[in-house]
Amino acid sequence: MTTTSAPATGMNKARVGVQRFGTFLSGMIMPNIAAFIAWGFITMLFIPAGFFGADSPFGWHWYPVAEIIGGGGDQAVIGWQGSMVQLAEGDGGNFLAYVGLVGPMVVYLLPLLIANTAGRMVYGERGGVVASIATVGVIVGTDIPMFLGAMIMGPLAALITKWMDRIWDGKIKPGFEMLINNFSAGILGMILAIVGFFVFGPVMLGISAVLGGAVGWLVDMSLLPLVSIIVEPAKVLFLNNAINHGVFTPLGIEQAAETGKSILFLIEANPGPGLGLLLAFTFFGVGAAKASAPGAIIIQFFGGIHEIYFPYALSKPMTILALIAGGATGVTTNMLLGGGLAFPAAPGSIIAVTAAAIGPGIGNLLVVYLSVILAATVTFLVAGVILRASRKRDLLAEADAFGAAISQTEANKGKSSAAMDALRASDGKDRVAVHDAEEAVDKLETEAETAGLADGGILTTKRVQNIVFACDAGMGSSAMGASVLRNKFKKAGIEDVTVVNKAIANLDASADLVITQNQLTDRARKQTPNAVHVSVDNFMNSPRYDEVVGLVRDQHQDGV
Repeated sequence: MTTTSAPATGMNKARVGVQRFGTFLSGMIMPNIAAFIAWGFITMLFIPAGFFGADSPFGWHWYPVAEIIGGGGDQAVIGWQGSMVQLAEGDGGNFLAYVGLVGPMVVYLLPLLIANTAGRMVYGERGGVVASIATVGVIVGTDIPMFLGAMIMGPLAALITKWMDRIWDGKIKPGFEMLINNFSAGILGMILAIVGFFVFGPVMLGISAVLGGAVGWLVDMSLLPLVSIIVEPAKVLFLNNAINHGVFTPLGIEQAAETGKSILFLIEANPGPGLGLLLAFTFFGVGAAKASAPGAIIIQFFGGIHEIYFPYALSKPMTILALIAGGATGVTTNMLLGGGLAFPAAPGSIIAVTAAAIGPGIGNLLVVYLSVILAATVTFLVAGVILRASRKRDLLAEADAFGAAISQTEANKGKSSAAMDALRASDGKDRVAVHDAEEAVDKLETEAETAGLADGGILTTKRVQNIVFACDAGMGSSAMGASVLRNKFKKAGIEDVTVVNKAIANLDASADLVITQNQLTDRARKQTPNAVHVSVDNFMNSPRYDEVVGLVRDQHQDGV
């Protein structure tokens, strides 16, 4: 762990660029997941086929609340006055029906939240306001939920607002700032809303029709499982949120609004492949991966933090084939038996999956459970074969890498030492010695890579008070890592240090020290180049956390 890093290669720059774009897509959705879940629960409970609807699979019809909240109830019959109604067609002719919550939330609330979030990401509050105005034009100019339209019009409107403000930046006379700013944003918003209604809306209808037709074609041709060939490798490169919330969630919401559920919500969020991989490392892995896998299972399967298994797959890239096989198996199961979720499962834990799967019925829940079990089983079997086939070679390679790091360090120093001899003599059966040796290897490898300029410790002279644990979305693995680190500071009796979790895109100059998973460090360093950057592999129990605590403790003792 060090602030010293090699220059980014072309491949690294491409990976960072793809991750940044994926983060932008998912960043529009992730902060609004609570609203999606709220809509999903209201739909699950109060539509006619819901728990309390007229066609409840459990016979729990809650009249007339379901007809009011779920929409469609006859106002003249029910008699609840003051709520919004619309003209509807019934067997006896037209009548005034309650609008309810389900329709307005999916048509207006959710797209506007997405547009506002996207606008803020591009140009702050001002961008969010204009983005919302413009997106209303797209929404009312179409007859389907306009999630994709919001994800395009939102950032576009904010970007145009940003360009507009540059025209008269510094040219407004004192006293006219508020007048110019408000009127310019209002007029631009009006123009974009009109353009959205007549131009953007029809275009987005065409795009949505093409995408929906492509998904339907994949299902009809039984080719949807092949999507796993793209999804699973992209996930372990930390594009999971971009894929799930940037692509599948918008399409899935439209599908769920029509049919009550969508298979798209489960393509990325199925916890089965990750569970199978971690089980394989538990039984057939070596070293630290084998020791930490059981704990990672709890975090991944019940906590829904899929990022926890990505380092395991990256440490053994061949196991990505197992993830593809398991993911395809889960998709095939749901495709053939009609499984799906009523709303996005976020995070992708078995608890969230259960909540989102039970709405369409117990039969659907059992199908989804079966898809999780089969995905886990296939991944476990394939990954087990891969790990077993290379187990002896991995054990030898681990020992060779350890010895090579020691030899290279001695070469860099120009001499041997008792410490190096002690590391060579460490007993592989002694868990404490193995842990100490693994930690020492990390430092030795860093020293070897930097020609002895750094030993893997944290190199900084600035006082560390604000520590940020950053991940792609700022909600999953970073929250877990920050919690672990806070507990370590508490046990060490250190109280005047702030530890928070953020999305990498939200990092700012206030961070003194930033901790990220090693695949994300390049992006974090570009966002906050003046902070100390620490890379970790194991979110749960990385020795890097102890080094951070030791650094802060030493600073306190030295009065830095």
